Amino acid sequence: MGAGHDHSHATGNERALKIALALTSTFLLAELIGGILTKSLALISDAAHMFTDAAALAIALAAIQIGKRPADKQRTFGYYRFEILAAAFNALLLFGVALYILYEAYQRLRAPAEVQSLGMLGIATIGLVVNIVSMRVLAGGREQSLNIKGAYLEVWSDLLGSIGVIFAAIVIRFTGWTWVDSAIAVLIGLWVLPRTWILLKSSINILLEGVPEDIDLPSVEQALLTIPGVRSMHDLHVWSLTSGKTSLTVHLVNEPAVNPERDILPVARDRLAERFGITHITIQFELRPCAQADAVTHFRPSEPIAAATSGQPDERHGHQGHSH
Repeated sequence: MGAGHDHSHATGNERALKIALALTSTFLLAELIGGILTKSLALISDAAHMFTDAAALAIALAAIQIGKRPADKQRTFGYYRFEILAAAFNALLLFGVALYILYEAYQRLRAPAEVQSLGMLGIATIGLVVNIVSMRVLAGGREQSLNIKGAYLEVWSDLLGSIGVIFAAIVIRFTGWTWVDSAIAVLIGLWVLPRTWILLKSSINILLEGVPEDIDLPSVEQALLTIPGVRSMHDLHVWSLTSGKTSLTVHLVNEPAVNPERDILPVARDRLAERFGITHITIQFELRPCAQADAVTHFRPSEPIAAATSGQPDERHGHQGHSH
């Protein structure tokens, strides 16, 4: 897609985030005050979770705004990585909040406190409505941006928290079992922890220049090695600059009789884009493997992908092909 298409998505996502952030922040204050007044740990824990939601929405919004800055001589890739740093920060913040919720729930289970169930029920019901509205606002952009998808999942998890608080309030109202309040808080904390790990793991993978989780590297290798005119390949790297922006660099050793920029580059560009969604590629063409070829990254079409060649490396470099 063109830059205009990306810009329209960014503008729509930014507007959706502003609406969701305003709704979440306003209710966060109301829920925190209500939790203190009603002495509901489940309500306070849900407010703490909503705080991380608000932080996530604010950082997601900042990521879009900062990401609009063009690349410069200091940041030649631009500012896209800010989104990933924000995601890692949110994961650590959410992890700390979940641990705090579990600790407080343990203390409350040991010494149950009186809970005002009616006030707790009313506040949680309002929160449920706020979360439903926020989810609908963010739903449109969650498939185009991991940033928005993360914010959407944050709000979704808080919606489940509101449902849990409502359930606890009803049970306490009719049974007097105040321990249910703490039990719901524990469930919220346990629900948050694995999702925190998933978010942190994905962020670290990108920061460490790992192969994107949705890319099968052997399939990429096979797609390149089966292009007519390609003898072997080495120094293949696939990584994500940020969500939805995957890059690839590789050295391809071509047949001497082949014009690589005419016969190989267009095929490689089309295959990588159609099969893997990779549109930012840099290919160096060579007549013989250069010094960067080694036993791990140098493959011939006639060999299994995992096997290495026994050819001697050579310092000679060829042409470079570059595509966006």
